[in-house]
Amino acid sequence: MKPLTEQHLAIFRRHMVEIIDMHYDLASDEIGREALSPSLQRALMDVPRHLFVPESLAAVAYQDTPLPIGFDKTLSQPFIGALMIDLLELQPEARVLEVGTGLGYQAAVLAEMGAKVFSVEIVEEFAEAASVRFAALGHDIQVRVGDGTRGWPEHAPFDGLLVTAAAPEPPAALVEQLKEGGRLVMPLGGKDVQQLSVVTKGEDGTVATRPIMAVRFTQLEGS
Repeated sequence: MKPLTEQHLAIFRRHMVEIIDMHYDLASDEIGREALSPSLQRALMDVPRHLFVPESLAAVAYQDTPLPIGFDKTLSQPFIGALMIDLLELQPEARVLEVGTGLGYQAAVLAEMGAKVFSVEIVEEFAEAASVRFAALGHDIQVRVGDGTRGWPEHAPFDGLLVTAAAPEPPAALVEQLKEGGRLVMPLGGKDVQQLSVVTKGEDGTVATRPIMAVRFTQLEGS
């Protein structure tokens, strides 16, 4: 079989975005929107997802399915990953904290959208691998190895927080580091029953949680 070319990969990316659009249409009543934001759509078309999975999986990187990346972790299904970013409702140059870098795909998409991204990863090997990828693609994304439940207070407050693992409730430190008017998107629940949720922090500091749809993520590690 011939090797994949950049033209092939661009076609795969376009097909991936078309499938995400179809999911949006089918789930519009649940998620409260019918289409991807234009800036996110452009980022999904531009970021080479195949570089953010193990090399052996590059040929299937654009399929509509989660992919294993090692250490019992996965890269989320494209629709779910895109929806989580979209639900942040980011403005240009927003400050975003991601908890759970993995190999860096979602952080790269956020950076491509113009966000200033900080990412915390508990697995040192992931943090190192993601940093190499960011440097190769020219993304200025700061990555730290550590307990993501504690956030990154030195760079707070954040306009948005994206947590790629589930917990029964939002970690208090993350809510504290969220800017008033900001949004935290993460799956909430136990091991078997979770809801992708949007946590908003009002101008008066009050916190509200809105469940979006059922999902299944690994559990958030930390103290």
